[in-house]
Amino acid sequence: MNVDAYDFHLPEELIAQAPLSDRSSSRLLLVNKEDGELAHRHFTDIINYFRPGDTLVLNDTRVIPARLFGVKEDTGAKAEVLLLKNLGEDRWEALVKPGKKLKTGAVIIFSDELRAVIEDEADMGGRTLRFIYQGIFQEILDRLGTMPLPPYIKETLDDRERYQTVYAKHEGSAAAPTAGLHFTKELLEQIEAKGVNIAYITLHVGLGTFRPMSVEKVEEHVMHSEFFVMSQETADTINATKEQGGRIIAVGTTSCRTLETVGRQCDGGPLVECSGWTDIFIYPGYKFSVVNALITNFHLPKSTLVMLVSALAGREHILAAYEEAIEQKYRFFSFGDAMFIY
Repeated sequence: MNVDAYDFHLPEELIAQAPLSDRSSSRLLLVNKEDGELAHRHFTDIINYFRPGDTLVLNDTRVIPARLFGVKEDTGAKAEVLLLKNLGEDRWEALVKPGKKLKTGAVIIFSDELRAVIEDEADMGGRTLRFIYQGIFQEILDRLGTMPLPPYIKETLDDRERYQTVYAKHEGSAAAPTAGLHFTKELLEQIEAKGVNIAYITLHVGLGTFRPMSVEKVEEHVMHSEFFVMSQETADTINATKEQGGRIIAVGTTSCRTLETVGRQCDGGPLVECSGWTDIFIYPGYKFSVVNALITNFHLPKSTLVMLVSALAGREHILAAYEEAIEQKYRFFSFGDAMFIY
């Protein structure tokens, strides 16, 4: 199928530039994946659509302040680095600007205590960097780095924690799993009190989030790999839920991709503790083995994320839902409103 089949016109004024003062006060569009029926609610109403015995799966990754600003050592020209993947031994996969001027061997100075040498080049601004520093790298990054907000957000974020979920725990992401930004601790407590299980996976969001599709045919796209972890405790909870007829509700496309990766590795059998790298690409025609329902934000036109939700609910249903959301002036993207596909 052609990528253009997932295109739609989004008015720029619907792109949310800042989080709401109350995380859970966003709007919620309900989408019945069987018949495409739509309903408009507020996010706090979502508890009414959970059943005792369901399991809600959250991605507990934590965003690092991955954007660094420096200068090229030999010319003093400005340079920007976005850290994407920790390769170990002080080496990182990253995106750099300006890509044409930052070649292998170039040195970027961020401060007296931190510099980086470009060791390798990839396409579209991708680089491998080796950092040279004095002290503890994470502490330096906390001081010098800024939150890696997506390029469509033009406003400055004063409170870093608003680009973290309230349950963020394991550092390593270059972007937030934004569907989880709507949850408060109080709402999660209410959900648990209803008899819904809450389970956690970790997937560190990386390069794929920032790279647009560059192919014409959906089937030709290759996802970049991202690191994930599922504990045995989470696997046991999901297995028990399935056995008892409950639903597995993924919070965000990252949770969905992790669950389906593990399901594929377990070949349709009970899930087991698992970790590794996933490049799973979910688009229409995919058969879900673990996930029954999905909480997600509204995504970019022609993105892999629109294709993933279309795989779950059907392309026609999703495009109709997006058309309704645009007409009703829902807020889009990272700080925007939510959709529950059930």
